[in-house]
Amino acid sequence: MIRSDSVRKTPFVLRPPVPGDIGWVIYRHGALYHQEYQWDDRFELLVADIAVQFLRSSDPQCERCWIAEMDGENVGCVFLMKASADVAKLRLLLVEPTARGLGIGKCLVQECITFARLKHYQKLVLWTNDVLVAARRIYADAGFVRLDRHVHQSFGQELVGEHWELTLA
Repeated sequence: MIRSDSVRKTPFVLRPPVPGDIGWVIYRHGALYHQEYQWDDRFELLVADIAVQFLRSSDPQCERCWIAEMDGENVGCVFLMKASADVAKLRLLLVEPTARGLGIGKCLVQECITFARLKHYQKLVLWTNDVLVAARRIYADAGFVRLDRHVHQSFGQELVGEHWELTLA
């Protein structure tokens, strides 16, 4: 468990998931993205697919999930999943609205980067959409570079998807 207050003056911890946390990840992504962006249940299905893949086949030697907790409540999450021997994917970053602005997203992304370097991945990649302005700012500040943009129809919306990459080696 990583205590953020030893690094920052914000009262949250990052910890591995416990039973029930992955269900929370799916639920909160579905509910929050519907509330904030009007995305439909196909987004929740995508999140569920990613979460089930993690539960079924993650390798703790090279893949991780972190849950941000504050005052006993889950307030954020992120996953690092193996794409290949040299490439990892940052997935499912989320910070609850009540916990935004505390550095939780930045801390979650930094944990992914630190772990990916520790495991000798050469690159860390991610896919996002341009409406996720705060997340994109965190990625850019961490050194990720946007590789491409593409218009797509997903989750009941017309969106602009983006692929980002961080070279680690």
